Amino acid sequence: MPRCKRRHSKEIPMNNLRRAGKAGALLLATIAASGCVTSTIVDSRTGRTGISDSESIVIMAKSYHLGNETEAKYIRCIEDNLARGRNGLNVIPHDEFVDSLFPWFEPRTAPAETKNLAKLMDRPGVADRIAEQGIRYIVWLDGDTDRVAGGGSLSCAAGPGGGGCFGFAWWQNDADYDASVWDLQGLEAAGTISADVSGTSFMPALVIPLPFIARTQAKACKNLADQLHSFIVQDENA
Repeated sequence: MPRCKRRHSKEIPMNNLRRAGKAGALLLATIAASGCVTSTIVDSRTGRTGISDSESIVIMAKSYHLGNETEAKYIRCIEDNLARGRNGLNVIPHDEFVDSLFPWFEPRTAPAETKNLAKLMDRPGVADRIAEQGIRYIVWLDGDTDRVAGGGSLSCAAGPGGGGCFGFAWWQNDADYDASVWDLQGLEAAGTISADVSGTSFMPALVIPLPFIARTQAKACKNLADQLHSFIVQDENA
């Protein structure tokens, strides 16, 4: 009967483990710092603004974005950020507003310019329904998020002894949105806010992929909503 050989395990010095841990942490920190998001917010005011506690706003999308679930989530994100907190605004949900004024804010009938607002308000019931909801501003949201660049190589394989992924990949997303503010009190445009956010994401892989995602659209939502809130509440001409 063959005798079993005892296998001896080699003990790794603690100093080596500490050095490896520090090196790994430094690598992760370096990669995470590299995944950056840059943003530019610009507003152009053409009229005076201000809002009372009894007044509300509604966020509308350009017609070609209807049915796009990604952009629908972005609109809901803007609504949620505007309404959040102690100083949040009264926001009428998009669908609720459109249904209450059917069919005047459907894609084929919605006013394309402020000069058409007076004619719309003269239609039976329109002015009354808007007044009932206390709507002071309509904000038309236009824009999208696109992947504009990317590169690298990442491959994964599996075998009898296990598997893993190796390589490095990166991609850049740009979120570019405009918010046009219409004042229903004066039936005129109050101004436009533009948000341009660019984010680069990385995914290095040494057996296990480690994604570092730049939250480009979320950053664009937060920045645009914050600036929109300030634009409506604060009148720099007052």
